[in-house]
Amino acid sequence: MIFICVAGVVILSFLSYIIIQYYQRPDHSLEVDAMREDQSLFTNSRIILSNVGKLPVTNVFVDYGIKNETILTINPGEKISLSPPEGSNLNLVKIEADNGINITSGYRTPIKIPGMMGS
Repeated sequence: MIFICVAGVVILSFLSYIIIQYYQRPDHSLEVDAMREDQSLFTNSRIILSNVGKLPVTNVFVDYGIKNETILTINPGEKISLSPPEGSNLNLVKIEADNGINITSGYRTPIKIPGMMGS
């Protein structure tokens, strides 16, 4: 009987946490992960846009510096991977979208580990 009561408390706590986290999320929100990996002969770069809001984000304008791209809709929970075009500025990427979203993000570089490719 005690086990059932403890399991019930744990389940209710977990469900309460999930519900509170859902309602604290903003309606429209994007996360930007821009990464640049310098190799000896070339540079790999990518941008991942994640909709972490409760509603779709529309008219997402991605400015790479020399070129730009528009994504019509990113649904909640959806992730989109983008490749900056050749010759793009690999220091900053600017993202604008409807509902006041305006993000400027610097590219991060992964940690170099001895023995791994590109180290």
